[in-house]
Amino acid sequence: MTSSEQIAGKSTGTDTTPEGSDSARYAEHRETTEGPVYTVSGGDWDDVLSDATHDERMVINMGPQHPSTHGVLRLVLEMEGETVTQLRSVIGYLHTGIEKNCEYRTWTQGVTFVTRMDYLAPLSNEMAYCLAVEKLLGIEAPRRAQLLRVLLLEINRIGSHLVYIATGGMELGATTAMTLGFREREEVLHLLEHLTGLRMNHAFIRPGGLAQDMPDDFHEKVTEFCKVMDKRLPLYDKLFTGQPIWRNRLKGVGYLPVDACLALGVTGPVLRSAGLPWDLRKVEPYSCYDEFEFDVPTSTEADCWARYLIRVEEMHQSLRIIRQVLDKLEPGPVMVEDKKIAWPAQLSVSSDGMGNSLEHVRKIMGQSMESLIHHFKLVTEGFSVPPGQVYVPVESPRGELGYHLVSDGGTRPLRVHVREPSFVNLQSMPAMSEGGLVADVIAAVASIDPVMGGVDR
Repeated sequence: MTSSEQIAGKSTGTDTTPEGSDSARYAEHRETTEGPVYTVSGGDWDDVLSDATHDERMVINMGPQHPSTHGVLRLVLEMEGETVTQLRSVIGYLHTGIEKNCEYRTWTQGVTFVTRMDYLAPLSNEMAYCLAVEKLLGIEAPRRAQLLRVLLLEINRIGSHLVYIATGGMELGATTAMTLGFREREEVLHLLEHLTGLRMNHAFIRPGGLAQDMPDDFHEKVTEFCKVMDKRLPLYDKLFTGQPIWRNRLKGVGYLPVDACLALGVTGPVLRSAGLPWDLRKVEPYSCYDEFEFDVPTSTEADCWARYLIRVEEMHQSLRIIRQVLDKLEPGPVMVEDKKIAWPAQLSVSSDGMGNSLEHVRKIMGQSMESLIHHFKLVTEGFSVPPGQVYVPVESPRGELGYHLVSDGGTRPLRVHVREPSFVNLQSMPAMSEGGLVADVIAAVASIDPVMGGVDR
């Protein structure tokens, strides 16, 4: 036992145990007033480095600050020449504690946290969270709210896939892909800002429905957006699909067959690129998705090239769904009628563009003292949710995004746990990359399209 281990054992107040015994497998701990506190060290990293001490191999870090990794992802590569012999993905650099924070907020306030997880698909997080809350409450959002949710989700899906092309292209050196992708994404963000009031992190989907109805001119704005995208999406086929350099960088790279996807829990475009048409909008429809006609694109190539083609086609399918929503929409409420649950959504903005108008405040205060007290308690304390637990998944742009909520009957969640597709899909990185070139690692990461806000949450 080294002197440092003796010091560690003395400072923690624990008995050191001989190596190989059962208790040696676990981290040392010290007792505090709040219970045991464990000290966990990454001892296995020493083993990784000791394996690579001979001349032929080297261990290099790619990230967490690197222009060719998605966000703050760190990849530890063991390499022999330019061939990757071992890969480990290291996460946690963007940890926000969102799941735990939700347990200290009301059920409605939780929406403002979960929308910040996967910040490229905030509405998917809002949708899954609210569907789970509604399942616990035993309620269903009004039909108009359900259709408008689908509209927002598909607009958001297009924006997310555009960022995949933009960032993936940038990492591979195709700066034109970046400028085009972000140009089209601005169209998405402008539209979402017009419809919800914010470009990102909308907190617009609420338990029971939506924060408020769409603006009067939303039909024309959405129709115009569809026309613009119809003109611009074919440009991607001209610039990239038929481009030999783009094709050569992606074709046959990051191979992951369907059995490997199933073993690792991989979902979304990565799974569909391996030939399995698993899309929760089709296999477990939610929010009127079973009423729409759209295709689930698949491929059997199981490589980066197939994932690119699938995401481009998914944008076309999203436009199909958006148009069908516009045709189906009818006037109606966007929030449940139950005043014990419905967040006050009929807002009247004052002349300075901020807050509620005096007329709206007078209306609340003039109804009755009971209604004023109820309004105050609903906003400050929130509503109670019956005890129980649920798991509700939706199809986010990256795969199955599921929320496991536990209620003890109070006004706050007892537990919020998220099955985040970026987190699960990142497990496939070693299988995709080991045995290939380091340049192909970059293409493989881009094809998974992970968002580290969702991974670390």
